[in-house]
Amino acid sequence: MIEGLSYAVIAVAVVGGYLLGSIPFGVIVMRAAGAGDPRAIGSGNIGATNVLRSGRRDLAALTLLGDGGKGAIAVLIAWLYTRGASDAAQAALTCVAGFSAFAGHILPVWLGFKGGKGVATFFGTLLAAAWPVGLIAGATWLLMAALFRISSLAALTAVVVAPIAAVLLHRPSVAILAMNMAILVYMRHAANIRRLMRGEEPRMGGKKAAPEESKEA
Repeated sequence: MIEGLSYAVIAVAVVGGYLLGSIPFGVIVMRAAGAGDPRAIGSGNIGATNVLRSGRRDLAALTLLGDGGKGAIAVLIAWLYTRGASDAAQAALTCVAGFSAFAGHILPVWLGFKGGKGVATFFGTLLAAAWPVGLIAGATWLLMAALFRISSLAALTAVVVAPIAAVLLHRPSVAILAMNMAILVYMRHAANIRRLMRGEEPRMGGKKAAPEESKEA
């Protein structure tokens, strides 16, 4: 139990964060625009990268904002609720809510627990929980993407840098949050990691991966 907060409050943060994170923005924006379902194109994933394969950059941008924003909103609501609590309680509850939203994106109840890779939600959650850590992770992604032009490699590097940055910035709760999210990101990128090891991971703007291992973010 988080000191100073009831079990009921923690439960609301977990369930509320999870349900918020479960909102499949990629599916919603494409259907609303009459552009089909992202699960029926490209990699079949619900994230912004696959939505972009529909040829609609506007819908991909909305998906990116939605997926990142739901993690940030979960953290913000928990932060507002705990403004009168101790710093430790506030940090703990915001991280619990943020991780719950992240888990909801990866395992959304509305889609039979088949969600995205979590990269956008990872960054949105971190930026709200500790913006310096989020900026460092984001800068790492941009640097790796510019150097190697491989989106998955950039993401996998950034999520490793994030908990290290949180430790160096003396944000232990955020370090634990980032580490747990990073573990799930790596699990969801298992196929990408295998292709990276074989030197077969496609570069940004290049040919899409083979169908049997193309379930990307």
